[in-house]
Amino acid sequence: IESLYLEVSTVNGDVSLPLHSSIVLFLLSYTECSSFHVCLVIDQADVLPSLSGLVPGGLAVSDVRREELPGLVRMCRLPAALEPDACFCRAGLAVVLRHIIQRACQLMPGRRDVASLLGFKNTCLKACAEVSQWTRLCELDIPSAVEEHLRNPEDQMCRLPAAILNLEKRLGEPVKVHNDDKIRRQKLQQQKKSDSQLKGPSSEMESHPNETHPGVELSAALAKLSADAVPSPATRERSDIRKVKTTDLPELEHVFAEGLYFTLTDVVLLPCVHQYLISLQKHTPSTLSHLPLLLRWYQRVQELPSVLRAAKDCGMALLSLSMADPCPLQPENPQPSGAEQEGPKVKQEPFIGGPRPTLTKLQENGIDAVYSAHPCPTWTVDWESLPAAVNPTEGKMSDTRAVRKQQQLNNLVAMVTELAHPGHTVVDFCSGGGHVGIVLAYTLPKCQIILIENKEESLVRARDRSAQLGLTNIGFVQANLDYFTGNFNIGVALHACGVATDMVLDRCLQARAGFVISPCCYGFIQNTLKFNFPKSARFTETLSYKEHMVLCRFADQTAVSLPPERRLIGKRCMGLVDLDRSWAAETHGYSVRVMTMVPEGCSPKNNMLVGIPTR
Repeated sequence: IESLYLEVSTVNGDVSLPLHSSIVLFLLSYTECSSFHVCLVIDQADVLPSLSGLVPGGLAVSDVRREELPGLVRMCRLPAALEPDACFCRAGLAVVLRHIIQRACQLMPGRRDVASLLGFKNTCLKACAEVSQWTRLCELDIPSAVEEHLRNPEDQMCRLPAAILNLEKRLGEPVKVHNDDKIRRQKLQQQKKSDSQLKGPSSEMESHPNETHPGVELSAALAKLSADAVPSPATRERSDIRKVKTTDLPELEHVFAEGLYFTLTDVVLLPCVHQYLISLQKHTPSTLSHLPLLLRWYQRVQELPSVLRAAKDCGMALLSLSMADPCPLQPENPQPSGAEQEGPKVKQEPFIGGPRPTLTKLQENGIDAVYSAHPCPTWTVDWESLPAAVNPTEGKMSDTRAVRKQQQLNNLVAMVTELAHPGHTVVDFCSGGGHVGIVLAYTLPKCQIILIENKEESLVRARDRSAQLGLTNIGFVQANLDYFTGNFNIGVALHACGVATDMVLDRCLQARAGFVISPCCYGFIQNTLKFNFPKSARFTETLSYKEHMVLCRFADQTAVSLPPERRLIGKRCMGLVDLDRSWAAETHGYSVRVMTMVPEGCSPKNNMLVGIPTR
């Protein structure tokens, strides 16, 4: 049985569950999945009695001291799920919730309502928060905003958190779903039928926008949730309906958070919104009138029996709130706090032209790409002597590509071997199927190797290859990079795409660890919540953000199919982008080399950043 580790909060002796823990328990109850042993992570003894009404019955529950957590769990932010062999850990709210649903579907294949939580093509909350604004809003922003509000409700009496305002706005946006043309035509037909039945003046028959459920939308939503639903018989639309252009069809309204269907997003939001509404009702009930769409959503989810059962199981006494006479949200009242206000969105004009003006500007300021000599250009892994499961040629790739992959691995393994000592922990970030990590685990048996990847399928393949080899010095963490917080000695990443390279660099700097990183997909680099480009002071003094993006765009122009002169410019741009990264790292007390893999033809993206802390 898998272990599920959840945080417990203790403030001034009062014991409570953080929202992330409450959300996980709510999902366990909703899915009726009891295949996990719940471990509540505590800092003081005898907290279980205080939580008796908040933990669903039927679950195996125990407490565990933080210092007693298994190694992989201790290196991650909770919640986390650990497989019985203790070498495969899933961490982070969205990853753990999706795993619970998948486990429930394996055990109860007939639970259509559970399977539908993962949404269209099973992608609900699959994209990591760094690249998906929706995942970030649901997984991070709203839980954080609500917990901040609960800590200081009086201080925020006149403010609505930006995350809550964002959710209210999104609930009012038109819904786009797969095959929505058909549903929109059904809605038009229903509207025309209703219009033909009107007997009095239309003004008397107009419904309030928040009074009734959207009929066609609600029917589609409930059909999706019903375990024994059968497809409705196909009905041919009226000819006048068929002739209506798609652009003239009525928009679909939200039934649930993501659109028509009840998904994992609703499960995540309900405990958060519930706690927030309780606080508003207690401290500033008038504020409720500014959230008509959120209130309508909150009332609607209560119409689902499974939600009511799970809420009761988790000690959530859902509110029955009036939605009469809602006040429209006014941008100036209430206002989000200064810290929550989003800055103005500057539209980026498309760049037209080449990189030469930018390259010339840098050169005039004494800045040009600098490459260090490769310290061991002839070093190679003895591939012929290694078991088949270590060799990338065993993967699903062509012979030519497998040879290039071997050459890439030669470079990274050589640099890690130069830095590593017995007892060191080496983390393979963005590990994919484990090409780098498995070679390191086999060739460095006295080091602990940890593979981190957010794609479950890739990490499972790596675990299976590792099991074939009988490796005991390797662990696997399925998580976004932000959820890995452990200490380590060396970080490595082969072809970390775009800002993933900068995220890996950031984690290495935080851990004061050495790093060996091969960047990739320079064209995907852009400013994020965490990173602004250029990164180093000297580049920032010389180039604007737009000019730096010119370098990133042309750094991707290194494909072998391009003319040689163009590839040389691409290589120079790559070197400049990585020089900026290396100078930024050096301000944190690092010595950094930017070098080229050997042979150069092993990859169009053949740069490698190698850094060690100097203080």
